[in-house]
Amino acid sequence: MPLISSESLQNFVKSLLLQGGANDEEARIVSKSLVDANLLGHDSHGVMRLPFYLGRVKEGILKAGEKLQILNETPAAIAGDGCWGFGQTVMHDMMNRLIDKAASLGVACGTLKRASHIGRLGEYAEMAAAQGMASIICANTHGSAPRVAPVGGKRPRLGTNPICIGMPGGVEGPFVLDFGTSATAEGKVRIKKIAGEQVPPGLILDPDGNPTTDPNQLYGNPPGTILPMGGDQAYKGFGLSFMVEMLCGALSGGQCAFPDPPPPQGNCVFIIVIDPKHLGGQNHLLNEITNLEKYVRNVPMKEGINEIFLPGDPEKKTATVRKEKGISLDRGNWEALIQLAEDLGVEVPKVEE
Repeated sequence: MPLISSESLQNFVKSLLLQGGANDEEARIVSKSLVDANLLGHDSHGVMRLPFYLGRVKEGILKAGEKLQILNETPAAIAGDGCWGFGQTVMHDMMNRLIDKAASLGVACGTLKRASHIGRLGEYAEMAAAQGMASIICANTHGSAPRVAPVGGKRPRLGTNPICIGMPGGVEGPFVLDFGTSATAEGKVRIKKIAGEQVPPGLILDPDGNPTTDPNQLYGNPPGTILPMGGDQAYKGFGLSFMVEMLCGALSGGQCAFPDPPPPQGNCVFIIVIDPKHLGGQNHLLNEITNLEKYVRNVPMKEGINEIFLPGDPEKKTATVRKEKGISLDRGNWEALIQLAEDLGVEVPKVEE
């Protein structure tokens, strides 16, 4: 598998974005967002997304150069329209505005509609945590490209509808819980499809509602589905997804799931940012988090277990390894980037094999 340093990969992705129609700010923010996702082990939200992004730019669906438009604003809330611009760029703008509001008022709430794919939700929770703030962020797919069927159904009705909670503090940085309400992210299935590999069992169903490991079944006509999170209690995962759908699609002025949906368009987003200085206090929060972390990590462990993982731990460990050794990309997704580079006239960096 090709192996490349994060710095080299980010420079490559930034060049591709610039040649593909993004401006300097968009190329800087989006390239870092994608490569950081790879660094943290979230390859489904990493550079494999780039051919799709630039394909949408070429089609005029993703609007390069568009900025966040404020539809309504109060001292504590913002309703925004991403105008189908790069999702990461408009989300950075929205988060910075909400962080400023929360610093003054203690809490700020925002919604965003018509944002192209915003990437990893944890990125935005980390922005809040860097300012000592807590956050809750969730997203739907703006009514497009459903992938998940309700329990007992065999046709998709909702997206993978991720939710993220972030808290500052921790011995090694903030705690960020970021997961889809489905058994797996759609992007992870897409990675397997491009790589010509099977998905692990227990994640997707074929169009007849039967378990399958063939990623192509998800994208057929009729389509297969991704299972809701929760295993034998998948109704909990689907119930959470259903509530996320309403928080994002309805409150934002965007769209919830609807019949005969279009191909993937982007996201509606719901965001809450909380400044603890206006509640129990910053020092109290950090002290309690420190004590809680110590208490939980020091639990007696079962035989064969030597480490307790808390939210964000797997990502931090993966980032440590990939910063040192480089980011590995499967052959299929790397060749897709090479083809994109040839189409745009961008030099391909050298990689280790």
